[in-house]
Amino acid sequence: MDDFDKPLYMISIAAELAGVHPQTLRMYEQKGLITPKRTGGNTRMYSQADIERLNMISELTSEGINLAGVIRILDLQGRLDQRDKEIDDLHKRVRRLADRVHELETRATVSDLVDSASKDTSLMDPVSTTAIRRIFIDD
Repeated sequence: MDDFDKPLYMISIAAELAGVHPQTLRMYEQKGLITPKRTGGNTRMYSQADIERLNMISELTSEGINLAGVIRILDLQGRLDQRDKEIDDLHKRVRRLADRVHELETRATVSDLVDSASKDTSLMDPVSTTAIRRIFIDD
């Protein structure tokens, strides 16, 4: 858990930071808009991520969006964030695969050069051919 998601604030502080009444936070929790962590004594604890989510909720409701709309918007935002992460992961995988293809193409080129050179005994002796194969071609 990074610091952004670390539960730091009790309900009164979180409400003050978000500019709402503590009862509003309880209602948001009841409606599933926010899910604070709980201590062993069942005290609600809010993270900085929760505060930012509360600020987004306040911004949306002040624009006239009802709570059902806010729930839908936040759900869609969560899905979009997840897709962005999946796309980033796929880009990383494509880069790794492209690097591997390049490596294999390079090995094939070196192998072809070694094969060509080894056929012409005046260019390379068998010991050199074996050494080059070990260095550049064999895993």
